Amino acid sequence: MAGLLGHRDEHLRLIEASFPDTDIFVRGTEIAVQGGDAEEVAHLFEELVVLLERGQSLDAASVARSIDMMRAAERPSEVLTHEVLRGTRGRPVRPKTAGQKRYIDAIRSNVITFGIGPAGTGKSWLAVAMAVQALQAKEVQRIILTRPAVEAGERLGFLPGDLMAKVDPYLRPLYDALYDMLEPEGAQRMLERQTVEVAPLAFMRGRTLNNSFIILDEAQNTSPEQMKMFLTRIGFGSKVVVTGDVTQVDVQGGRSGLIGLERILTGIDGLAFIHLSQADVVRHKIVADIVAAYEKVGGDDG
Repeated sequence: MAGLLGHRDEHLRLIEASFPDTDIFVRGTEIAVQGGDAEEVAHLFEELVVLLERGQSLDAASVARSIDMMRAAERPSEVLTHEVLRGTRGRPVRPKTAGQKRYIDAIRSNVITFGIGPAGTGKSWLAVAMAVQALQAKEVQRIILTRPAVEAGERLGFLPGDLMAKVDPYLRPLYDALYDMLEPEGAQRMLERQTVEVAPLAFMRGRTLNNSFIILDEAQNTSPEQMKMFLTRIGFGSKVVVTGDVTQVDVQGGRSGLIGLERILTGIDGLAFIHLSQADVVRHKIVADIVAAYEKVGGDDG
């Protein structure tokens, strides 16, 4: 009951605030509900109990997400207990929203998956997790992480070092996700052996990528020509995830290879578009509020 209701009944108060037309009564180890949303609240408690029985710890964020899932007719016990892989220190990597669960299901069952959504929805992080899982299961022979080297609205000037040193700052978010999934030493060995390759998109031209798990990150900053070039590199035995946020286009002239692509590619077997929203933001709550504020005014948050 302590895990279910939360520290000082924090979870209970959150549920009561979310369902103001329902009264919740707690007596010892029994919970009774009555009111307009009594059935939904009862199902919510049942789902939270299942999560606890499966070893999940509850916090305010997971309870809030569970409430959102119940309202969307999703089962939190099916979403939040789905394990993609074990990350560093044995920490499980799991979807945290119904949208994220649909995203990883699409990656698993399609050759090419487009994950489109705002910052903080886990697009790149979950894609890297799925890539590592596929490599560990020997479904692919290597992972290729790539993104266009486009500056986010500011000129960085000339950067020192060789070519890879110059593009390394653009690729750093992909390295960060990789180190979340693998111990630093293991990740470094894979990079040295080129089992994992991190490269700017320009390096993909002229290559045929077989037996690989390929992630194109920040795809909104590709040009239409670059996007076509990338998609036609895919060889046998490969799986591709393309991630992007169409509200943060930094490519020169605003000609994004991601915008309008769904209309062109709709109907192709083995290809899926998954749209994530502010409901799938898993960073600090303020990030979801910021995304919602920009969407409300229709402003440019690039």
